[in-house]
Order: sequence, then structure tokens, then C-alpha cells
Amino acid sequence: MTDQPAQPHPHPSAPVPAPELFTWEFATNPYPAYAWLREHAPVHKTRLPSGVEAWLVTRYADAKHALADPRLSKNPAHHDEPAHAKGKTGIPGERKAELMTHLLNIDPPDHTRLRRLVSKAFTPRRVAEFAPRVQELTNDLIDRFAQTGSADLIHDFAFPLPIYAICDLLGVPREDQDDFRDWAGMMIRHGGGPRGGVARSVKKMRGYLADLIHRKRAALADSPDPLPGEDLISALIRASDQGEHLTENEAAAMAFILLFAGFETTVNLIGNGTYALLTHPEQRARLEKSLAAGERELLETGVEELLRYDGPVELATWRFATRPLTLGGQDIAAGDPVLVVLAAADRDPERFADPDVLDLGRRDNQHLGYGHGIHYCLGAPLARLEGQTALATLLTRLPDLQLAADPADLRWRGGLIMRGLRTLPVEFTPRAGTPTP
Repeated sequence: MTDQPAQPHPHPSAPVPAPELFTWEFATNPYPAYAWLREHAPVHKTRLPSGVEAWLVTRYADAKHALADPRLSKNPAHHDEPAHAKGKTGIPGERKAELMTHLLNIDPPDHTRLRRLVSKAFTPRRVAEFAPRVQELTNDLIDRFAQTGSADLIHDFAFPLPIYAICDLLGVPREDQDDFRDWAGMMIRHGGGPRGGVARSVKKMRGYLADLIHRKRAALADSPDPLPGEDLISALIRASDQGEHLTENEAAAMAFILLFAGFETTVNLIGNGTYALLTHPEQRARLEKSLAAGERELLETGVEELLRYDGPVELATWRFATRPLTLGGQDIAAGDPVLVVLAAADRDPERFADPDVLDLGRRDNQHLGYGHGIHYCLGAPLARLEGQTALATLLTRLPDLQLAADPADLRWRGGLIMRGLRTLPVEFTPRAGTPTP
């Protein structure tokens, strides 16, 4: 036996090196790095891939505080970087397309006015009435691949379902919805498409929405009273014309952000949620048993747990300090960007018992997946409806659904804010359906 030199043991007090952030390995599983940050640097300044320096907030208590702190503005005008850097802190192309005046970029009192206006049009009742259409879309999409025995659940299911649903809700005519699907597909590639493709898609969408709003406003002149099942854009126009002030740019920006924010988040909720169930067979079996018994409670708590465990939004959208402040023991200068890491906060052991365990029946689950405070996600009821419908229908109609790839081979989309799979290949026993035309 050959003698090997003794390996030096690290000193017990030697600091563990900080993890590398924003690599492909990090994108695959960021949770160990976030655990390190929570413990060693809960409010941590880092240089992002774009070159912008920002503070990452990773503990639940700090995150919840930051999300509701009025000293942290949503308006990029408070960013203390040169003007050219401001384009790196939002949706590519939204500034040039004059789509900045939406709920993710403004503060009170404008935020209060616009949110009140949208809330009048985007009511829980409207979402509840939309449930049969979501179920119809879900069934139609599954019909298209049910006979084949295999599918990419991102491309064939998780991607088209919310884009068609939000188009229907907004009132985009069916004949135009494939254009929206193409534009939205470019917008979620996060650098995977042609250079400038996202900005071009945003510009095309903005032009289309402006024209659609103009046409709907003209049509409403002949219909003074709301019609049953009236679309969301028409309801926004009515609310605006009945005393609330909404400029054309604000109307287009509002429709744009409802589409953008209500689309990719739901793609990721369905994709991440299905992946979590396929890789946690005991939790999946628990949910299937509950669904077979005609119960919904575990489905409802289960979707909340999937949002907490591996949610669709990794970091909350940008905030900027309007004046010097202290957060988590760190002094933050006026103009500094602050990014609340929802994925880290929602696995904080100080707030959640066994945070790295998926438990579909988790009760005490005040996760931050939809944000907190005045910017709490307005579309949360729609996302919950789509997530519950998609997962329940998949498990019921394709009971032997299984992964068709090694989890280590799956790739996650690059990008700062969202967390989602590029593909999710699955296999199942072919079943009756309508083949894709």
C-alpha cells in the first residue's frame, strides 16, 4: 500500500468561501448559495452579469420589510447609475417603446391610481368566471399531444396555456394570438434569441396594443353599458372614461405588463411545479389520491407550497433607495438598486420549518412568491387558477406521466428575475386525444 501524504484539515474557524453567483451551475440549483448568503451575508452587494451593482436581500424578515419599505422606490429614475445603465434594470425595450408607466415601475400616488383602476377591471369575480375557459384551454392543449406518448411540457403545454389565457382575458382576437405567442416566446428567451430580439418584440407588441385599444375604444362608443363577459381591455377603457385618468401610453403599458407579468410567471409555475411533483413521487401520489377522492384542499395548499419551494419568480423586480437606509445591518446609499431574493427568503429556516422539504400539505405558508405590500401581485388569483387547473388535469389525464430525461441534463433559462426550465421532456401511455393539426 503506497503511503499518501496527509491532507491538511481546514482550520475549524476558517471562513467558508462565498459561492459563485449567476453561473450555469448556480442557475440549476441556486439554493445552496442562497443558504450561504442567508447565514453569512444576508444583505450582500454583488455585481450582476449586466455589470450593475446591486444589494441582494435573502432573509425572510428583511425581504418582507424591504418589499413594503416606501424608501425603496420602483421608479428607475432613482437609480444612481449613468443613464446608459438604466436600460439594464428593466424589461429590454420598454423605455424606447414608451411602456414604462406600468405598475412595476411607479410609486404612489400614480401607482395607487393605476392599481385602483386595474383592480376595477381585474376582479376576483372576473377570474372565477374565466375558470371554464382555462379548463377548456388545458384540455385542448393536452389533446394535441395525448396520442403521441411524449411531449415537451414547456413548449407544448406550460408556454401556450397562459399566453392564450391572458390573450382571451385581455380581449386579443383569436386570429392575432399566435403573433402574441411568437412575441412572448422571444421575450422569455433571456438572451437565447437574436440580438435585439426582445426589444423588437416589445416594440411590435406595443404597436399592436395601441391599435387594439383604439379600436376597442371606438367600438365602446356604440355600447354605453358593460356587456356580459366583456374583456379586460374594454373594462379598463370604461373605467378610464368614467372619471379615472388613463393616458394612451398608460393603457398600452398596463395591458403590456398584465400580459408580460401574467405570462412568464405562470409558464414557470406550471413547469417548475410539474418538475417538482415528478421528482417527489411520494408527494405526487399524495396529491393524486386527493384528486381521485374529489378533494381540492391539498391541490390548493400544494400550489402554494410549489410556489414557496421552487417558485417562478426568483428575485422581486428592481427597487432603488431614495435615501440612505439600513437594511439587515447594511448601510445602503441613495440610488443603490436592491433586489429581494424571494427564492432565498422562502427557504429561510427562521420562518419555515424544514424549508428544503416539499410538503404539499404545509399550513403555515406565508410565502413571498407573489410579493408583499402595495406591489403584491394583482394577477395572483389568475395564476393560482391556471396552476391548479394545469396540474390537476395533467395528473388526472396522464396518470403515468414521468420524466424522459435525467434531471441533471435539464437546463434552466438564464435571466435575473425569473426561474424556469427551458424544456421538460416527459413520457406517458398514449391516450385518446386530438392530434396537433
